[in-house]
Amino acid sequence: MKNKVRLAIAGAIILAFFAFVGCERIDAGHVGIKVKMAGNEQGVQGVTAVTGWCFYSRLTESIYEFPTFVQHKEYNVEKDEDGKVILDESFIVNSKDGSEFHVSPILNYSVRPEKVPYVFAKYRKPLKDIENGFIKTAVYDAFRMATNKYTADSLISNRELFESKVRQILEKQLNSEGFMVNQFTSNLVYPKTFKQAIDAKNAAVQKAFQIENEVKQTEAQAKISIVKVEAAAKIRVINAEAYANATLKEAEADAKAGKLRLSYISPTYINYIIASTWDGKLPQYGTVPSMFKDIGR
Repeated sequence: MKNKVRLAIAGAIILAFFAFVGCERIDAGHVGIKVKMAGNEQGVQGVTAVTGWCFYSRLTESIYEFPTFVQHKEYNVEKDEDGKVILDESFIVNSKDGSEFHVSPILNYSVRPEKVPYVFAKYRKPLKDIENGFIKTAVYDAFRMATNKYTADSLISNRELFESKVRQILEKQLNSEGFMVNQFTSNLVYPKTFKQAIDAKNAAVQKAFQIENEVKQTEAQAKISIVKVEAAAKIRVINAEAYANATLKEAEADAKAGKLRLSYISPTYINYIIASTWDGKLPQYGTVPSMFKDIGR
């Protein structure tokens, strides 16, 4: 009988213990937060181990789990199968000259384990609510402050520097609140009018290059033609000079030959030629040359 009573008392004590004392296991990748719900010490009581079991008073305390593993968030436009916008979490920011840029940033972040009590005490919201509240505002402010320092032209020309500046501002805001930026992508989209202007500018530059190349090609062809004409003229001059020299030399040779032939002609030679060609008949009329008269004697 006594044993039964003892067992009953022990059972009652155990039931009472578990009725007032809770026990939860903190999963890996989370930090457990023990919160005082009553008394002078209401608020964050402490942080349990990252993993393990945690005992707490069901009457005066509560346990919350806060994830510390990397979270992925896309602030973009969600559409249904018909293309109708369901949710639009993207941003529109303005550059220094008033141009609008559309951004759909992608953010991988995590909560620093040692900062979980501070984050929970300050926001008292689940991480997803903080993600769509404070973190979203911090992302927008980072884009707004960075974009406002650039004109549209300079932003596009310095895209990498711009995105680095956005991340720098965002990290400064989030780190001070216990968050860590693991990866960040801006997904910046240029305005349609600006894209058209860029396309037109690129087309104009390409056209200018084409015209410049055509001008250079025409100039090169003209220079080639001039060189050809000058070469042909030089060739004609050379040919003319060669022909003139040849003609002069030929005339000089003829003159020398004529003089040489004349030097061999004498009266005796002339008479010899006449005699060698005479047919033996004297002229019937006129005066008979003296040489023939002499022969007749």
